Parts: sequence; structure tokens; C-alpha cells
Amino acid sequence: MEKSGTQLIAEITEAVKKCGEIMKNADRSEANIEQKAGHANFVTAYDKLIQKTIQGLLYEILPEAVFVGEEEDVHAQIEKGYSFIVDPIDGTTNFIKDLKQSAISVALLKDGKQYIGVCYNPYLDEVFTAEKGCGAFLNGQPIHVSNSPLEQAIVGFGTSPYNPERWDKTFEMVKDYMAKALDVRRMGSAVIDLCNVACGRYEIFFEMQLSPWDYAAASLVVKEAGGIVTMLDGETPLTFDKPCSVFARNMD
Repeated sequence: MEKSGTQLIAEITEAVKKCGEIMKNADRSEANIEQKAGHANFVTAYDKLIQKTIQGLLYEILPEAVFVGEEEDVHAQIEKGYSFIVDPIDGTTNFIKDLKQSAISVALLKDGKQYIGVCYNPYLDEVFTAEKGCGAFLNGQPIHVSNSPLEQAIVGFGTSPYNPERWDKTFEMVKDYMAKALDVRRMGSAVIDLCNVACGRYEIFFEMQLSPWDYAAASLVVKEAGGIVTMLDGETPLTFDKPCSVFARNMD
């Protein structure tokens, strides 16, 4: 018998919480930090360990699903059937610096469309969950985007650190929002930023370029919390097979 969305969320949540313990108890002296392509693009032994661990746990939940993880060189096709899109540690630089602003993100797509999202910040023990058409939740309690207008808004942003060609435009937008909004924030984890929009802590989040594992789960949480998520033009839907810009907001 096919598992319900509620059952899948419960089992995925249990898996991410197990991996959250690995993150919380990490010994950074044994992190084996490696530089990947791009400015300030790092991977640690814990990124790899958590990805390997969660991949095994997710295959136990849905053996038929394909797995797309950040720390892989080759990514599976996601157009047919179930597919997991996973970021084992979103906010790796924060993790390296022990800033406690990092998250584990698991999205489940069905035939290439968002179905379930689970995002976990183990440092705050906050689990954000969403199922398509069923609302969004923080630790089991319903959440909704805020109704604050731009002049009362917190605007979160990412700097696309691996893409220097995006920096000038990014900070032009930041300057513009700084003049119009209440304030701006740069936290270093798109997953956490998007979840902050979903629960009303932020009103806007944008980044010029992100990869699907950065937003596949959290963008569903925003949408199920009543928000809007598109590419930066405000209209084009996000892609899940290649990087794109992300613009999340509480209202039109």
C-alpha cells in the first residue's frame, strides 16, 4: 500500500533528526574541509557523512525513489516517479564557523513536481514541513506568511558567493531594499531564510543563483504557508533540474 503524505513526512522527519544529531555533535577538528569550485564553496567530511546517512534512511522509506544530493558528481533524472532532492548541510560555511545557522533539507518530488518538503535546523530543533495542498507547519503547528507591507518588511538575501558576476546586481538590490524596507539580513542559509519567510519572520528573500537542493523543500514550505516563490522576475516558476534565481515573498 502506498504511503500517505502524513506518513512520509513523519518518516522523513525522523531521518533528518537522526542526521541533525550528527551535525550538533560534530568535531570540527575532524571536519576535513575541502574547497570546491567557486568562491567560498566548501565541503566537509560531515556534509558527506550526513548525505550518505540520509540517503540510506530515505531509501528505506521509499526504495523506488531516485536520490539527488548536493555532494554528488552525477545527478539522477527527476521527471518520472519519486525523487529526493537533498542538501545535507545548507550553510556549510556557517557550520565550519560554528554559527549554528545551518539546516538539513529534504524535498520529495513526484513526476518532477514538488510533493513534500522537510527542513530541519537542529540547533533550534525547528522542523518545517509541508505537503502539497496541505499547508505548512513548524514543529507540527500551522504557520503562515506575514501580512506586513514592504516598509515594515525584513528582507533576507543571499550573495550567490560562488558566482562573482552576480555580486554587483545583488548589492544594488540590497541597497534599494535598504531604502524601502525595515531592514535587511544575510544569514548564509537559503533554507533557513526561506523558512523564515514561511513563518513570518521575514517578508522577502532573494538570491541571484541557487541550486535545487537549496530551495526544493523550503520553497514548498513558503508556498504552503501562503507565500509566493518564483524566479527573480516574479513570474517564472522555479526549476528543479538546474540552478535558478529565487524570489520569495509574503504577498504580491
